[in-house]
Amino acid sequence: MVDKISHTDEEWRKLLTPEEYHMLRENGTEPPFHNKYHDNKKKGTFTCAGCGLELFSSDAKFDSGTGWPSFWTPIAMDHVTTKMDSSYGMVREEVKCARCGGHLGHVFNDGPKPTGMRYCMNSGAMHFVEVKK
Repeated sequence: MVDKISHTDEEWRKLLTPEEYHMLRENGTEPPFHNKYHDNKKKGTFTCAGCGLELFSSDAKFDSGTGWPSFWTPIAMDHVTTKMDSSYGMVREEVKCARCGGHLGHVFNDGPKPTGMRYCMNSGAMHFVEVKK
């Protein structure tokens, strides 16, 4: 079980960059193909930009062709939460950080084996920690 953290809106604004705040706290999104991690092929771990919780391994990353970093599974299922999102006239499953509640992206059931899931995440909601050789 992941311990939860919370901050006031003012505290979040001080802790996050404007881009991170928009993604994590305002459910924002970024343009496809024009974000920092969609084409990242380095080995490492993607963490929540809001609280540092480990979210996804580069070993689970794949090229979905959508222009956003996509993963077939999180590092641990209890590191993310999901809920139905019916904004913008679409029905999708929103993915949030289990620790700080930050908006990460959405998950779809059109991904590769073994899970068949596509966790389509915003680069601006994550940091990348490269594994040094």
